[in-house]
Amino acid sequence: MARGTIYRVVFRRRREGRTDYRLRKALISSGSLRLVIRRSIKHITLQLVEAKIEGDRVLCHATTAELKKFGWKVGTGNLPAAYLAGYLLGKRAGKKGLKSAIVDLNGYNLAGPNRIYAALKGAIDGGLEVPHDEKVLPEDDRITGEHIAKYADALQKEDQAAYQSRFSKYLEEGVQPENLPEHFKAAKAAIDKEVQ
Repeated sequence: MARGTIYRVVFRRRREGRTDYRLRKALISSGSLRLVIRRSIKHITLQLVEAKIEGDRVLCHATTAELKKFGWKVGTGNLPAAYLAGYLLGKRAGKKGLKSAIVDLNGYNLAGPNRIYAALKGAIDGGLEVPHDEKVLPEDDRITGEHIAKYADALQKEDQAAYQSRFSKYLEEGVQPENLPEHFKAAKAAIDKEVQ
């Protein structure tokens, strides 16, 4: 432990590498709403947050766990589910009159198109204006789940046992993985119908 009169203990969240306070200060000083995107293994959570002196205030919220209400029967930890959660947040924000935000990724070390950027694309397509670079957003065939459908189709032809094992949750819910793009379109239409 360092000793002396000028030694200062660093904030715990900084020591743990969980918060970059310089970046946080810049985001808060901008005065814009922040689109906070967080991920776990099974879910993506999105929030529109307003910074206040007394603490952050969440104005709008969406998560992949809510997609079941809109007919989404399959996994919530994939690209199509992340996009739908972002789309849901964008629609809810538009309904509340919230038009623009800046993205807050909390120092995630991201490379290329992934679930975080799929959620961002969903929020943008839902009507939220967010400054971004088009290169990082996933392509439309990955957003709709066509890559999963192609893989399932190829796996079914090659190894039926592996197909049954890998897509058991899809099959239990009555969704053929080859038809995931149609399932995606139905869930997106349900969101459009519900949140207008």
